[in-house]
Amino acid sequence: MARHCAVILLQTASMLLLRGTEAKMAIITSKQDIQLGEDILMLCKAGGEGDITWLKNGQDIGEEMEVSIIDESSSKLFIKKATLQDAGKYTCVCEFDNGHRDDVMTQLYVYEAPSFGSTNTYHEFLEGTDEVVPCLVTGQPALDVHWLRHKEEISSNEGNRVRSLPDKTLQIKKVRREDAGTYVCQAQIRGRPIQQELSISVVVNAPPTAHLREEVKKVIAGPDTNVSLVCLVDGLPKPNITWIMPVVFDPSRHQFNSDRSQLTMSSVTRADFGEYICTATNKISESSAIFMLHVYEAPEVFVSAEQQSVSVGQRVSVSCNVTGHPQPELHWLNKHNGRTLDSSSGLVRVVDGVLVIDEVVPSDGGTYSCMAVSTSGNASRDVAIHTQPGPPHGLSVSPELNTVLFSLKSLPISGGTPITSFVLQWRQSAAEEWEEITVPVSGPRAISSLKPYTLYTVRLAALNAVGVGQFSDKHTVQTQGIRGEPDSPVVLSNEMKVEGNSFSVPLKKTDDGGTPLLHFDVRYKPDEAGTEWKEMQLPSDADTVSLKDLSYGSDYQLKVSSINPNGSSIPAMFNFTIADKPIKSSMTKGSVVGIVMVIFLVVFLVVDATCCYRNRCGLLMSIAVKVFGQKVPGLQKLEEEEGPNGEVKLKGISTSRGSVQHSETGVQTLTKDGGTLTEITCDKASLTKHEKKQAGRDLHTDNA
Repeated sequence: MARHCAVILLQTASMLLLRGTEAKMAIITSKQDIQLGEDILMLCKAGGEGDITWLKNGQDIGEEMEVSIIDESSSKLFIKKATLQDAGKYTCVCEFDNGHRDDVMTQLYVYEAPSFGSTNTYHEFLEGTDEVVPCLVTGQPALDVHWLRHKEEISSNEGNRVRSLPDKTLQIKKVRREDAGTYVCQAQIRGRPIQQELSISVVVNAPPTAHLREEVKKVIAGPDTNVSLVCLVDGLPKPNITWIMPVVFDPSRHQFNSDRSQLTMSSVTRADFGEYICTATNKISESSAIFMLHVYEAPEVFVSAEQQSVSVGQRVSVSCNVTGHPQPELHWLNKHNGRTLDSSSGLVRVVDGVLVIDEVVPSDGGTYSCMAVSTSGNASRDVAIHTQPGPPHGLSVSPELNTVLFSLKSLPISGGTPITSFVLQWRQSAAEEWEEITVPVSGPRAISSLKPYTLYTVRLAALNAVGVGQFSDKHTVQTQGIRGEPDSPVVLSNEMKVEGNSFSVPLKKTDDGGTPLLHFDVRYKPDEAGTEWKEMQLPSDADTVSLKDLSYGSDYQLKVSSINPNGSSIPAMFNFTIADKPIKSSMTKGSVVGIVMVIFLVVFLVVDATCCYRNRCGLLMSIAVKVFGQKVPGLQKLEEEEGPNGEVKLKGISTSRGSVQHSETGVQTLTKDGGTLTEITCDKASLTKHEKKQAGRDLHTDNA
């Protein structure tokens, strides 16, 4: 090494010599920092001829240093196996031949390289503890020590959880998992670019922990039921996981994932019930967690019969058993009315899980349900009880010509199974056997082909899959004779009456068609386009059609039809008119009567006076005769002469006593009773030819 340095120095010196005498003084050395024990070679080039000397720290160098003169302008200094004491300032001084003196200085550093000695490069700490990482470094002269992580210097601030201490150690408080990793201890010769680094690994350990996502799980056993138990494990190093099961491990149903942290069971059975223990283990310790699996069984219901058909009055019993986990409660329910049955329910009751019905009646028929109720679910099984239908209610019977019709307001109680048909029975006398027919439930219920005008006893019963139910009460009916539609009624229009806006007309019945009339249909409307018919019914014994509140000033159409069970007659049609509404007057009835009497009296006096004056007749003339006798002024004297047959002869008039004789001047009725004239009547009208002939016949008869 020393030889190599010397060669370099000589080559450098030669180059400097070749440059000439103008070069400045210089000390040439391979490096300034010399490791303890190395050789040191320094070459001083003066740049000119002169006397060259070496100084150390301003003092002459000691004899232990080897100095040799290369030529008049250069000199070398060689230090073998440098020690710390060899460090210092070295000066090369040249006194030139021309009297000039010059020098040049260089600084040499001798150091002992940093050494980490027995420093431990691997540490394992337990999570949560306070730890220190030492760095046992040596070196000369003084050393500066730094701690690095991720190429960043770790601070020495006291507030930091991880910090470097003055004694060159690294402190970690409350060790965390993220503290694990590589740390670097860096040692540097103070003031010099001489440093060494040592990587130290820190491992953080944590005891294992095991806990389950669910500590209790409830499932229903069944071939489609799968369940997974997950064990959440933590710890450093990574723990191993083991399981303790309440059943023998079955690879066909039990499976683990790759790290055994999850156990999956398929087709869970009741035997899988129990505790499952998950244990996590590492080099520090172990931890376990317990999982409780509850396996329930869904309730099931078993009945001794799902359908029973019994006759009315019989006894029926159906047993029911329920299973499941936990054990379900058993209940019987009447689904028809929603009632829950128990031992105190009467004739329909439950005894130790058995449904019992004493003396079945039609209303007992229907669906009953045995129910299992538990926390794991509910289940039920229906039981159908069938019996005969109940008796018909609300039955009405309508006889016709040779048919009897049955009508029901509602169907009888079905007995728990649908009514399929009806049985219709009839007979003429109690000594005869019942005849019967069966008709569908949806068709007409009628007995046909009976005798007309015949008395029958009839009854009806419903039929279902169990049998015929109880018959209805007996009904006695008489079929009707041959008959048809009635004739049209007769409206006596010539006797109609109209009073204000009311109308009435007599009504006369005609042939009823062989069966009693039910009623009359009356339709009427104003005889105007767009008006609608109004309708009303009159009883069959009505004899008058009366309409009220009609419209004044309107023409009306009227139609009247006779109705019997066979249909309607052709309507009798009639038109009539309602006059306009009379105008109301402010005069009272007495005023009107008074005015009429005054007008009548005036007219009478005028007519009577005229009659008396012109024809010598009337009331005034009669009064005059009474007062003056026959010598009334202006009255023509009549000569009275009695004929041979008792005739009274007047001038111009010849008649018998009590007879009437007509003349051109009027008709005078005279009676000869003691010679007194009892009545005189005037009539201005002349006799017709017929009246003259009749008067002649009367006269001739009297003469005869």
